[in-house]
Amino acid sequence: MKTPLALLVLLTSVGLWSQNRLDRDSLFAVIKASRQDTAQINRYFELASDYVLSDTDSAKIYWNKGKSLIVKFRANQYENQYNFTGIKIFHAEQDFEKALVYNLKALKEAEKNKNSYDKAEALRTLFVLYINLEKDSLAIKTAHQALHLTEQLKDTLNLPIIFGNLSRLYNELGQYDKAIAYGKKGIAVSKKYNSIKGLLISLNNVAISQKEVGERAEAERTLYEIKRLAYQNNVPRSVVKSLVNLCYMAQERGDKKALNTHLAELDRFISSNPMGKKVASNEEGLPYLKAYNYFFSGQYANAEAIANEQLDVLGDDQFMKNSYYELLVKMNYTQGDFAKAEMYERKSDSIEVIITNEDLNRFEVDAGKKYQTAKKDAQIKAQTAKLEYRRLLNFILAGVALVVLLIGFLIYRNLRHRQTIQQQKILELETEKQLAATEAVLRGEEQERSRLAKDLHDGLGGMLSGVKLSFNAMKENLIMTPENAVAFERSIDQLDNSIREMRRVAHNMLPENLMKYGLDSALRELCVELNRSTSVQAKYQSIDMEQHAFNQEISIACYRIVQELVNNSMKHAEAKNLLVQAHLSTEDNMLHLTVEDDGKGFDRAKLSHAQGIGWRNIQNRIQLIKGKIDVNSDAGKGTSVEIEIPIT
Repeated sequence: MKTPLALLVLLTSVGLWSQNRLDRDSLFAVIKASRQDTAQINRYFELASDYVLSDTDSAKIYWNKGKSLIVKFRANQYENQYNFTGIKIFHAEQDFEKALVYNLKALKEAEKNKNSYDKAEALRTLFVLYINLEKDSLAIKTAHQALHLTEQLKDTLNLPIIFGNLSRLYNELGQYDKAIAYGKKGIAVSKKYNSIKGLLISLNNVAISQKEVGERAEAERTLYEIKRLAYQNNVPRSVVKSLVNLCYMAQERGDKKALNTHLAELDRFISSNPMGKKVASNEEGLPYLKAYNYFFSGQYANAEAIANEQLDVLGDDQFMKNSYYELLVKMNYTQGDFAKAEMYERKSDSIEVIITNEDLNRFEVDAGKKYQTAKKDAQIKAQTAKLEYRRLLNFILAGVALVVLLIGFLIYRNLRHRQTIQQQKILELETEKQLAATEAVLRGEEQERSRLAKDLHDGLGGMLSGVKLSFNAMKENLIMTPENAVAFERSIDQLDNSIREMRRVAHNMLPENLMKYGLDSALRELCVELNRSTSVQAKYQSIDMEQHAFNQEISIACYRIVQELVNNSMKHAEAKNLLVQAHLSTEDNMLHLTVEDDGKGFDRAKLSHAQGIGWRNIQNRIQLIKGKIDVNSDAGKGTSVEIEIPIT
C-alpha cells in the first residue's frame, strides 16, 4: 500500500490560499461584524482551509456555509474556490474518491472559463490524487500535462514542488534513474526560485532513490542536508523524516552508535516540538527502529515488548511483520532460546512465502510485457532490414534502366492505385455489411427481449397473479387441518416468490427505468439493485448526465455494455467493490463510461484471443455506435474499462 502523498503543499496558487491570510480569530470577528454578502464567501473558505489539518468536521461546516452564499447570491465565480476547498477537505480525510469528484469539477470549470492558472492547479491536484488511488498511468500522464502548463505559466511557486512529486512517483514505480533526474531538476529549480518546500521534497526523493541504486554515501549526505535545512526553516515533518531515514541507514549497516545518536536526537525534537510529535506518531517504522536499538544495546525485554505490541496491530502489512519476526529470531538466538527462535523463524518463513508469491505474480506480468516489447523490436528490425534491401535493389535497377523503370513504375503505381481503391471499396462494403448484420442481430435481440419481457410480465405475470387470487379466495371456503393450512400458506409463499422472480427476469430483459427515465436513471438503479441483491458494493457517479436525453439506440447499447461489464466483474473477477461512472462532455460531444473493480484482474494480452460471447457482444455494440474502448488490468490489481461514445 502506498503512503498517501500530501496534497496540501500544492494548493497555494488559488485565490483562497492567500499568502497574507488572517488568523482564525480575526476571520471570526470580520465575519461577525460584516453584513452577509459575496465578500464573506472567501472568508468562509479561508476558515475551512484553516481547520482542515485539525478538524475536518468544522472545515465542512464553513465550506458548506460558503456554498450556501454562492447559491443565495448566484455568485458562480466562486465555484472553483468551493471545488478546491472540497478537494483539500476530502484529501485530508483520505477519502480520495470524493476528492476526485471535486477535482474533476474544478478541472471542467477551469477549462470552461479558459482559466489556465486554475487548470494547472486542478491538474497538479489530480496528479496527486491519481498517485494515492494507485492509478499510475493516469498519474504520469496528468503529471506531465501539469508540468508543461506550469512551465508555460512560469509558476515559480508550484514548479519546484511538481518536480519533487514526479520524482516521488517514479521512485514508487521503481524507475530510480528517472526519479533522481526529476529530483535534481526540482532541486535546481527550488534553489533558483527559493522554494524550501520544493527543495525538501526533491532532496528527500533523491535520497531514497540514491539508497535504492546503492549510492548510500550520497544518500546519507543528502539526508543530512535535509535535516539542516529543515531545522533552519522550522519544517518539523522534514526533520522527523530525515532522522527516521538516517536511523534506517544506521540500522542496515549495523552502526549501533549512529542509530542510538539519531534516535536520541529524534526523541529530543519530538518532546520539544508538538508538530514533530504529531508527524512522528504516523511513522510506522519508528517503533521498529526503537526495538532494534534496544536489541543493539542488549535490552531484549524492551525490544520484544515493542515487537509483540506492533505485531498485534499491524494487520496485513506483511513486510513490516516479517521485519519484526526476523528481529525476534536474532534476539532469541542471541539469548540462546533456540526453540523460541525457531518458532519465530517458521512465522517469518510463512510470511516470506506470501511475499515471494506476490513478487512472482508481479514478475510474471512484467516478464510478459518485456517479452512482447522484445518481440515487437525484433519485428521492427526485420522489417527495417527488408525495406533497406528493397531500397538498394530499386536504386541499382534505376541506374541500369532509368527510363524503363520510370515507365514501369508509373504503370505499376497506376494499377496499384486502382487496386487499392477497389480493395478499399470492397472492405468498406464488407464492413457496412457486417455492421448491418450486427445491427440487425442486436436490434432483433432487443426486440425479442422486449417481447419476452412483456409476455412474461403481462401474460404469465397476470396468470400467476390470477392463480394467487383464486387460491386466496379458495382459502376462505376450505376447511383444512392445521398441517394442510401450513402447506397451503407455504404454496402461496412459493407462488409469491415465483411472481417476484418472473418480474425480476422481465425487468433485466427490458428495464422500465431505461425506457421511461433514460440512461442515467437506469445505470443508477442497476447499481442500487446490485447493492440490494448481491454482496458487491457498487457505487455510481454521474457528471452532467441529468439534462441530456440520449436516443434509444445509444441508451440501450450503453446499458447492455455496462450490464455485461458488471456481470464479468462479479462472475470472473470476484470483485468486492465496483465503480460505474458516466460523464457527458459537452465540449467534444462525448459520453465517457467507466467501469472499475477491485477484483483479481487479468492479462490484457488475452483479450486479443478472447472468444467469449459477452466480450464479442460488447465489441459489437461499441462498433455499432462508433465508440472506443480501453481496458486496463493486471493480475491482482483490478480492472478499469473506459469507453468513449460520440453523441450527435
